[in-house]
Amino acid sequence: MQNSRGLTSLVSSVLALVAVIGSPPASAGTETDSATGSTAAAAAPLVADPVDGLFSTTLDNGLQVHLLEDHRTPVVSFQIWVAAGSADESFYTGIAHLFEHMMFKGSKNIGDEVHAQLITERGGMVNAYTSRDVTVYHEDVTTETLPLVIDLEAERFGNLVISPAILEPEREVVLEERRMRTEDNPDGLAFEALAALAWDAHPYRWPTIGWRSNVEQVTVEECRKFFDTYYAANNLRIVIVGDFEREATLERIRRRFGKLEPAPEIPRNTTAVGVQRGERRADVFFDLNTPILMAGWHAPATGHPDGEALDVASTILSGGRTSRLYRSLVYEKEKALYAVGGYMELNRAGLYYAQAAARPGATLDEVEALFMAEIDAVARDGVREDEVARARQQLEVSLVDGLGTNHALASRIGREMVAYGRVRPLAERIAAIRAVTPADVQRVVRTYLRPDSRTVVHVIAPPPAELAAKPAAKPAARPASAQGAEVAR
Repeated sequence: MQNSRGLTSLVSSVLALVAVIGSPPASAGTETDSATGSTAAAAAPLVADPVDGLFSTTLDNGLQVHLLEDHRTPVVSFQIWVAAGSADESFYTGIAHLFEHMMFKGSKNIGDEVHAQLITERGGMVNAYTSRDVTVYHEDVTTETLPLVIDLEAERFGNLVISPAILEPEREVVLEERRMRTEDNPDGLAFEALAALAWDAHPYRWPTIGWRSNVEQVTVEECRKFFDTYYAANNLRIVIVGDFEREATLERIRRRFGKLEPAPEIPRNTTAVGVQRGERRADVFFDLNTPILMAGWHAPATGHPDGEALDVASTILSGGRTSRLYRSLVYEKEKALYAVGGYMELNRAGLYYAQAAARPGATLDEVEALFMAEIDAVARDGVREDEVARARQQLEVSLVDGLGTNHALASRIGREMVAYGRVRPLAERIAAIRAVTPADVQRVVRTYLRPDSRTVVHVIAPPPAELAAKPAAKPAARPASAQGAEVAR
């Protein structure tokens, strides 16, 4: 869900502060901040971080509450973070996303779609999303609507109706969504194949929307079991940012959500990403005129010390039209229509991925050769200081620009509380970006973007029908770097 940018004055003021700050002072004489759980110098902060006034508490049933008052505009962002995503599924993939849909279909005291109707008719916005790690329900409303939002959310979390009459229509909606986003979409097919091949033994391997056969067969009983396990009070975090009164709001949350039961245990899949012992490849057939290349390399989970260096590396290699991959493949060699990529950092594992589409007249093998040559050049020759400086600046601006709305701030709080148990101070994050050097970029590319640890997917047109029935020709020898690789065709 993309949210509109706002609070321009806040962004401008913080950008100005970011432009003039230096490195954080030494850690001597530090103390623990009660809101973020971080250490900060006793002196005044170098950056005005909007979350400095964050208040956090935990109800008796284990539900965490994070409140940040900001009375400059009469709007409020309310979010509930469920610490369960597709990686927490066991027998039926897609059940976490299916629940996202079912949560809007009515509860014991609220009818089908009435929750959303009550919010939107008051000028608010309501939506939800599911990822591999979390499911998030969010509303952006005016101040006077916040009590209604709290009551509505407590109602559906406490009295959700889970029945065949609810499940069957939403099952069909999800299957149609899967068809549109993945099965009839070459980009969706490419990433689905990449994740399944790269994360071969990890719960991130299956798509958030689930495999079709699982979505078709999941039962009401399994849905109830998932809800009782993962929608328990001690697996929830409420985040509210904006124009509200903290004490009155907290008291209402205690009354409404304090009735939810905690779970005795929140089970987690403990499977870790194994060592990849060679390149993996797959061809995906799809009726298209523009073949697609997608490649991925294992990378660290969020919070790793190499995270900022990987962000800088991804910005230099594939961050927009000035990146090395885009300039080489699109502008200079004119072999690709686009080239994009990035460092995908999740709570349990990460993936650096990049994608390109061949121009008419160019082969995917040509695109791949140029693609890999740019990555190899960084590993071999490194990058220039001016490239690193520009990438650091882009990352800083993007970081601060993400603070521009109550919704964005609530998302930052929820995401980091789930991942780290604290909100990383803005000064800490900026200092980590500014500390990245050209040597760091070369090191992480050499460490993580190795030929023997990559996974490559080609989305190509199927062979002609008259050739499909013939025995396959002996494949040509692969480049030396791929000899002995794991190959899936």
